[in-house]
Amino acid sequence: MLSLNERISVVVLDFDENKKRISLGLKQLQPHPWEILDPTIMEASVVKGKIVNIEDYGAFLEILPGVEGLIHVSEVSWSNQPINAREYFKLGQEHEAKVVTIDRDERKMSLSLKQLAKDPWSEIEDRFPLNSRHEGEVKNLTPYGVFVELKEGIGGMVHISDLSWTKRYGHPSEFTKVGEKIDVTILDIDKDNRKLSLGHKQLEENPWDTFENVFPVGSYHEATVLRRDDRGAIVQLPYGLEAFAPIKHIRKEDNSLAEVEETLTVKVIEFNRDDKRILVSHLRYLEDIRREADEQVKRERDGERQQVRQAVKKQQSAIEKTTLGELEGLAQLKEQFEQQQQPEKEDDSKE
Repeated sequence: MLSLNERISVVVLDFDENKKRISLGLKQLQPHPWEILDPTIMEASVVKGKIVNIEDYGAFLEILPGVEGLIHVSEVSWSNQPINAREYFKLGQEHEAKVVTIDRDERKMSLSLKQLAKDPWSEIEDRFPLNSRHEGEVKNLTPYGVFVELKEGIGGMVHISDLSWTKRYGHPSEFTKVGEKIDVTILDIDKDNRKLSLGHKQLEENPWDTFENVFPVGSYHEATVLRRDDRGAIVQLPYGLEAFAPIKHIRKEDNSLAEVEETLTVKVIEFNRDDKRILVSHLRYLEDIRREADEQVKRERDGERQQVRQAVKKQQSAIEKTTLGELEGLAQLKEQFEQQQQPEKEDDSKE
């Protein structure tokens, strides 16, 4: 702006007699830039400038020396995703922006980047109809779901419960990570609040209709312990299905608790199709085995007793037949003896 020994004209702004100091001004010799700002610059005008200051709430774009406008973080993108101004903007960057408001008296102007493009939400139902399938990019993970961007300014949330039909994730990071691509379907559109409800598991048929026949209450299956805590264990059944076993129901025959990655035989004790929940028990399986063993022993003992009874009965029958036969033989001998004695009695009577 200046060089040594240069002669310039200035305006006296202040005089401090005590400090022997005079305050001078150079810019005051010229009209303020806002006073001579092009009158054609008004609301809806498009201006161009460079970033001269960045704050948490937005960035200031200088369109002329001394004339700046604020680009608030809410005016950066049509997306509902929060914008970090310090990451998005860089000092010296050039941008085009649309004038949202302008107050020449207050020398203030608000600008927008997103309004340079058409609001994508104005035609959301046509571009992203209900139940349509799309590929999006994972932009953010929260404890309750995954935010997926389908296109610039359009995104939605996949709730953690809509990631899989069969698995219960403790956190979405177990399923995906930021930057990955994911297929989703549109479950609901809230145009007023600019929100999409997305689903991932809905791209496949609900397998629980079939599981109800595969895992009925009382059926036995092999299961692998995936996780365990003080409440119980999450176990994996066939077909990748997960079930819960309360802590007392994963005790083994030696009274120890099943460890992670250990495989057990379990019995289905509850199947809830609506809540997508299955309760299983290794303890009930052991009880059934013991009961079956006891019944088998009882059946064997009953069978032995029955065999003894049949043998005794058979022997008694044989004895009875023998005795009866002997009695019949004696009766025949007696009858023959009596017949032989009868003629002798007749002869004696004649004499």
